[in-house]
Amino acid sequence: MKDITEQLEAIRREVARRDGGDLGELVAVLVKRTYHAGVEDVWDAITGKERLPRWFAPVTGDFREGGSFQVENMASGDILQCRPPKLLRMTYGGPTSIVEVRLTSAGTDVTDLEVEHTVPVAMAGSGAGALYVGPGWDQGLLMLARHLGGEHIADPLADQNSLPGQEFSRRSIQAWADAVRASGTATEEEITASVTAAATHFAPDL
Repeated sequence: MKDITEQLEAIRREVARRDGGDLGELVAVLVKRTYHAGVEDVWDAITGKERLPRWFAPVTGDFREGGSFQVENMASGDILQCRPPKLLRMTYGGPTSIVEVRLTSAGTDVTDLEVEHTVPVAMAGSGAGALYVGPGWDQGLLMLARHLGGEHIADPLADQNSLPGQEFSRRSIQAWADAVRASGTATEEEITASVTAAATHFAPDL
């Protein structure tokens, strides 16, 4: 793995609360990263069943509008929108947990990727709920960067659970705590409790 600080600083993080219409108020978690790869290549990496296990996990199902998918030993969902190579919108782990992935070409072999994950405040509790998903998205963006950079990752899950992987997560948790504070969407007490819970989940051996 490259320098952890460099990898953490490559990710931009935002947390917000906003109106979700029929779903009520939402907590929105947004992560952004730029990759030195063409938009078609990045799209293939995040939707191709042969490539997903190399950096994320095996996934079964159909990446098409109206299709559904299952991530091995993790969440399942339905594809709400699929517009290659720019937009993938899906449920993830439940009908009110919505993930939208947006790709934008930023030049020759440069792609800006955004992942926005929204859930009702009733589910998240407050903006501090970002700490339950944000570090996981950071790990995903890191693993994708390593894959697009040509690195062979024998077992992505084991890599994330290794001590270096957990150290990345530990520092990611602090970065997300700072993002929540900056958003003004949670109290310090809520943030502290969520930091403790996130550390237990993402960095249990540190």
